[in-house]
Amino acid sequence: MWVAFVLVHGWLAFVGLVLIPQEAFWDLDLYRYWMWLGINRGEWPVLSGSWVYPAGAIVPMLTAAIGGTGGGSAYPAVWALMVTVLDAVALAFLLHTRRPDRPHEPPTAAGAWWWLAFLVLLGPVAMGRLDAVIAPVVVVALSIALNHPRITSALLTTAAWVKVAPGALLIALFVAVRRPWRSVVVPAAIVCAVVVGTVAALGGLPHVSSFLTEQEDRGLQIEAPGATPWLVAGLFSTSITRYLNEPLVTWEITGPGTQGAADVLGALFFLALGASALLLWWRREQLGARMWSGGIARTELLVRGAMLLTLAMLVFNKVGSPQYIGWLAAPVAVALALQLPGWRTTAWLVLGTAAATQVVFPWFYSEVTAGQPAVTLTLAARNVALVVLLVHTVVALVRPWEDDQPDALRRQERITSASPAA
Repeated sequence: MWVAFVLVHGWLAFVGLVLIPQEAFWDLDLYRYWMWLGINRGEWPVLSGSWVYPAGAIVPMLTAAIGGTGGGSAYPAVWALMVTVLDAVALAFLLHTRRPDRPHEPPTAAGAWWWLAFLVLLGPVAMGRLDAVIAPVVVVALSIALNHPRITSALLTTAAWVKVAPGALLIALFVAVRRPWRSVVVPAAIVCAVVVGTVAALGGLPHVSSFLTEQEDRGLQIEAPGATPWLVAGLFSTSITRYLNEPLVTWEITGPGTQGAADVLGALFFLALGASALLLWWRREQLGARMWSGGIARTELLVRGAMLLTLAMLVFNKVGSPQYIGWLAAPVAVALALQLPGWRTTAWLVLGTAAATQVVFPWFYSEVTAGQPAVTLTLAARNVALVVLLVHTVVALVRPWEDDQPDALRRQERITSASPAA
């Protein structure tokens, strides 16, 4: 396992540092430049003005600055090493995660092997983006969630101050614990108070929430699932064009209805998260006493809920950057490590979306922006798979769960039902 881990991360680093650094690790050059401005000119993100990321993103970016911030420095290499160390910690947790109703059974390596396969299939964006830092943190958080909900809440909130997405998973944690206000809300509030207080003390309070509005005016990104109809139609119509949004350095698509679609998705994003929260709470109420019977109902609700919330953020997002697919890894890897039933279809579909994403970016992204049919249809198929995953996850949450009680209770129920009436 650990030999495979080294080979996987060595390959990802080789692709990003040597093979195609400009295509695969370009974002790292931007992170390096931001840190150079801070160290040499005192112009720190958030502290000196609005920023596209939350304030906590400075921490991993500044950590990689150990390798230097000048052009040609070892900044990308130190970043790759940092991600590798974090991934190693996550792998160790996956290898020691046990199913809660079978604590005496040895742990399985299925989740760890799946995660390594996912990293290879997703490619260098699994290492060379900010999301690569938070992915292992979410793996650790979900793997200990029900035994240590306060630590999980603190980890997810900390990760959200680096990249917003993990914050949505607090909804699933809130639903799955017995005392959500004390176990989830209070630790999250403490972390937020520390972050905001630190930023305020350094003079950046006016910009601490700027990441929430910095990208409001952006259009429909070509990789977003919502852009798929125009992406495919653009193969046949000259009224649909792909263009580079230079201030944000992202490719967007424009044509009849695209701005309206972007505006609608901006609203649907929050409605989808709200609907997901209601569905999870409904499922908790449906389970009733089984939530606390010692079976896997709570675990399944937490992990499947995390998957639902992640997919809602992907499908109803007007942004569709390739690194976002990395958000899907943690729920699946933890579900497989916990030996939860019914995750095989999800696991295979997510591996397929990772592979399709790497084909699109970084290897053939120029063909997508140029409107070449083969890669464009690959991207469209990837987006359809995300919608299928969302529907599949909703169905899995709505249908009855059979394997949600401890083995002893299930055996007793079978004995009772098979016994002749007195």
